[in-house]
Amino acid sequence: MYYGEIKDCDIANGEGVRVTLFVSGCTNRCKGCFQPQTWDFCYGEPFTNDTEAKLLAMLAPDYINGLTLLGGDPFEPANQRALLPFLRQVREAYPRKTIWAFTGFTYEQLLTDGAHPRCEVTDALLALIDVLVDGPFVEKLHDISLRFRGSSNQRLIDLNATRAAGEVALWNN
Repeated sequence: MYYGEIKDCDIANGEGVRVTLFVSGCTNRCKGCFQPQTWDFCYGEPFTNDTEAKLLAMLAPDYINGLTLLGGDPFEPANQRALLPFLRQVREAYPRKTIWAFTGFTYEQLLTDGAHPRCEVTDALLALIDVLVDGPFVEKLHDISLRFRGSSNQRLIDLNATRAAGEVALWNN
């Protein structure tokens, strides 16, 4: 897996101050995407053990609320496979910090057997995520007043509440 950027003090992509990893690779290619360079799966730098160590160190300060994954798309199968062991490390090292993920796929697509981008690690990856911002960016639904999302079709799903309820529960701070 490759990544395009890491932000160590991000307040735009999730609740509180966050460390943000912009992964590379996206097949959705949404019209009006704010990061079209990240569609390329080889854009940026390789995601290595050193990258993981750097991110884990960035997450250490108490003022950091958690980690956010976006891109590109963290839910492209190749990215899921690379991210799963890393997210397990994050959970083990920082059990009280939240993990947010943005995807151009819907939650329902992630759950549908045989559909892209679902793969053998999707359920395990979803189990480690607290909030999922799902759905493609739709340029005609773009609204700058929306918090933590670019278009009104996108949802902020509280995955912990969703797992408990057995149905989609939206995040509401």
